[in-house]
Amino acid sequence: MRLGEALVIALRALRAHRLRSTLTMLGLIIGVSAVILLTACGQGVQNSVDVRIEPVANNITIVSKAADIPGGPPAQSLTDADISALRNAPDIATVTPAVTSAVTGAVGSSPGGGTLIQTSNTAFLSANIIGTTESWVTTNNRDLTSGSFFDAAQADSAARVVVLGPTVAATLFGHDTAAALGQTVQINHGPFKVIGVMQSYGQQLDNTAVMPLRTARRYVVGYGVGIGNKLSQITLQAPQQAAVPAAMAEATRILDARHHITDPRLRDFQIQSLGSRLRSFNQIVYLLTTFTPAVAAISLLVGGIGVLNIMLVSVTDRTREIGLRKAVGATNPAILKQFLMESTVLAGLGGAVGVGVGVGLAIVVGIVAPSVAPTSGIFAGFAPVLSALPVSVAFAMSLAIGVVAGGYPAYRAARLRPIQALRFE
Repeated sequence: MRLGEALVIALRALRAHRLRSTLTMLGLIIGVSAVILLTACGQGVQNSVDVRIEPVANNITIVSKAADIPGGPPAQSLTDADISALRNAPDIATVTPAVTSAVTGAVGSSPGGGTLIQTSNTAFLSANIIGTTESWVTTNNRDLTSGSFFDAAQADSAARVVVLGPTVAATLFGHDTAAALGQTVQINHGPFKVIGVMQSYGQQLDNTAVMPLRTARRYVVGYGVGIGNKLSQITLQAPQQAAVPAAMAEATRILDARHHITDPRLRDFQIQSLGSRLRSFNQIVYLLTTFTPAVAAISLLVGGIGVLNIMLVSVTDRTREIGLRKAVGATNPAILKQFLMESTVLAGLGGAVGVGVGVGLAIVVGIVAPSVAPTSGIFAGFAPVLSALPVSVAFAMSLAIGVVAGGYPAYRAARLRPIQALRFE
């Protein structure tokens, strides 16, 4: 039997039992489309994360911490002197200090008042205050929706200016961020002029207010509570990602010398690279994007069982036909080829429809996602990414399932003896 003849016979057999064939293909359609859609969405998530985090992948953060061994000496705080020493390192491009504090702010108070005035038009909220330098906005890859960030002159003069996060601005002034510019907010009973509003960068980072480091120390954090020249965090920026390990090594060496650290277990500071966090996150995303389609592929296995079952039924139903074909000269290989072709065509059609459904769903998600996904945060700009490899693999798997699932029924049909098949009732 020629291949074309076997294909025609297979198509006729499938058309003769349309409903049964469609229900059999349904498992393969669901499995193939699920593999394609989940793979595309997983790749889209990874790309979205990479685009969002890549600009700060060469950042290094330093924070104070306790020693790793019990009974170690008390930790020393990071100070301005540490900043001066770190700025001399050749593989460190920028050094950005920061102090942080959680405070309560209000709008509607008298600009010259020293206390918070609660009226029907006064809004209160808890926010995180960040006192830093003018390089903070570029180091942290933050953009502004309106206004501007404070400059070096305002930082040096301890100007009473503040740049609000979008959550703080929306709470105090509504969603019109431009309305916040030039307004006065009370922070810890002191008036501050709003000069800018930042774009959203994630829920936790949106609830912030950024001001010059000297301003925060003088009016918010204060020398009077034992802060002095202490810092909450230092952010370093290497010239490029390749220089991050060298920058981390230099920072460790400098701080070890300044803090008199001889045993690494006694270090009172912790240095972390955002690039290493990005790689760790990408590994997790990679595992998810690999594991999730693998789970979806289980439905392909279920579809294969369906193909096996329906082909066994088909062989039973057509036993007399098999006997008749053998009686007129059909060989065992011809019968084997006929039923194997039928199962392969059944799986191939299911796989082709599944590819169409999966690609179509991915396109629909790409169209709908911008309107329902957040416009900011780590998954901003998410869109599924279709590629030829997962589509080809999913379709090839469906064909392989057709061959494997149809193999035993085809072998069973080929082994039937003509006289027994003709007597089958």
